[in-house]
Amino acid sequence: MMHKKNVTVGFLLFPQFPMACLTSMIEPLRAANEIIGHEAFGWTLISETGARIEASAKVWFDPDVALAEVDAIDQLFLLSGPASQFAHPAPSQGKLRKMARHGLPIGAISGGVFPLARAGLLEGHTASVHWCYEGAFRTEFPTLKATDDVIAIDRRCATAAGAAAAFDLALRMIEENHGADVATEVACWFQHPLVRGEGVMQRKPSLNRQTTLDMLPPSVRKAVDLFASHIEDPLTISDVAGAVGLSVRQLERSFQKSTGMSPMTYYRTTRMNAARQLVLYSNDTMMQIATAVGYASSGTLIQTYEDVFGIHPAKDREKINMFRTRENTALPNG
Repeated sequence: MMHKKNVTVGFLLFPQFPMACLTSMIEPLRAANEIIGHEAFGWTLISETGARIEASAKVWFDPDVALAEVDAIDQLFLLSGPASQFAHPAPSQGKLRKMARHGLPIGAISGGVFPLARAGLLEGHTASVHWCYEGAFRTEFPTLKATDDVIAIDRRCATAAGAAAAFDLALRMIEENHGADVATEVACWFQHPLVRGEGVMQRKPSLNRQTTLDMLPPSVRKAVDLFASHIEDPLTISDVAGAVGLSVRQLERSFQKSTGMSPMTYYRTTRMNAARQLVLYSNDTMMQIATAVGYASSGTLIQTYEDVFGIHPAKDREKINMFRTRENTALPNG
């Protein structure tokens, strides 16, 4: 029986990349090789300069090759945090664009969509953006189209929202190259219960840690969706109650029962979570962040932020910067 062409996947790693996203793609490909009986899939670890890379879990990886020397791969994925930048943007981004022009499929996992977008490779494409980064992504790239689907495949660009989505994307690659039976067996090896593809939305936590949004009553879920779509231009609770067909009192009772908090508290916390994304993953000033989440002044934003998170936003920003590699990231200021 003639083997299909082996597929070599390149993983471009940035300092502090999420290790689970890498292993979630490599492990199913490795299992597929064992099931198929030959090395149908290979992988190459890449860093910008070829130097060792430390993952966010404090585990070090030795790349196989520097980005400038990459050759003979069939697909490339960027793995990074949202603040990751190339140390030498012009040549490194130029290398990515050259590979894309020559037909190489280039995608990203989790925060890898940020350096991919900064290289100009998401123009005209839809990308899957993890829910915890979506505010920062929309702020930095307002003209790009983001989706909260776990996977987005748009022509030669495949993006996945996180580690579990990366596993699903690897299963899809296995199915496309070696059939559904192999992909299903791989999923069973890892007790992966559901193979998700395009059109499946990310599960997001509600502010009640014991539930996810899809577990909320329909009227509460609709109110939560309205809150999420009106961050910059806040609605009144009366407006929201009317939109979901309840009285204010009924909405308050339903919210308290299902989330443990009032609609106003939930809405305020939702807006503060959006603000925190911008504090941690953008370079925006406090006034810009205040405007983005519907506050007229930075002072009001700061006071509310401290009430919700127990820390001044500037201190919160400084704290996360302590865990970043300063030579390879854009550190927020202001």
